[in-house]
Amino acid sequence: MTFDDLIPSAGESPLVSRPVTQAVILAGGKGSRLRPYTDTRPKPMIEIPGTGLPVIGHQLEWLAAEGVTDAIISCGYLSEVVLDWLGSVSLPLKVIPVVETEALGRGGGLKFAAASLPRPDGPWYATNGDIWTRFSLRAMADFHHERDAHATLALARPRLPWGTVDIDRFGNVLDFVEAPPSPYPINAGVYVFSAEFASMLPDVGDHERSTFPHLARRRRLAGYELPQGVYWRAIDTAKDLDEAAKELAAFRKKNPAP
Repeated sequence: MTFDDLIPSAGESPLVSRPVTQAVILAGGKGSRLRPYTDTRPKPMIEIPGTGLPVIGHQLEWLAAEGVTDAIISCGYLSEVVLDWLGSVSLPLKVIPVVETEALGRGGGLKFAAASLPRPDGPWYATNGDIWTRFSLRAMADFHHERDAHATLALARPRLPWGTVDIDRFGNVLDFVEAPPSPYPINAGVYVFSAEFASMLPDVGDHERSTFPHLARRRRLAGYELPQGVYWRAIDTAKDLDEAAKELAAFRKKNPAP
């Protein structure tokens, strides 16, 4: 049996849009670039300054608001910190934590977590545990179903860390643009998957180097560009935390609480 044998051809089953009510959060990363914050906690447990919640808390609130009723949290590095926090807070949805006892890679970690989904015959969301964003997951799920994809990636265009120079074809400088959005979309770390996708994942390894390329060749991998103006940030470094705090303060200044 080859990998392609695992992928049903488009049109083999009726295209039916089903509400997505389950999700996986990958929360096992060490976050070495966020030290010393991550010396005592995994990346998803770092608090967004000024919010009183860790990144994973924001994610659970967002998932619940988008109709998700069950979330699997895949833990690894310092898993006890995640487990202690889950046991100490009131959660907006049902959460089942699972712990990787050995490093499985991103693809293997997804497959391991997906085995605990309560509805294995249904579609599911997944998100990396260091993503802080808000957008309509329901709209992304509709996009996924319309394209009969097995996997759909959210695509972001983060702002570049540098200013750019706009020139004409003669080399004349026309303008200076401070931190423009990237001209290239990147994987935003948020996904919609079909029920069949879990069986296509490697037991150990990276799905972005195995499963995704195979799906792309079969035209069963879709990319959903985040709508203009959607907030998205990956919390990878201490600078990201500082920038997130500044952006939150600016938002609250423009949108004061009633």
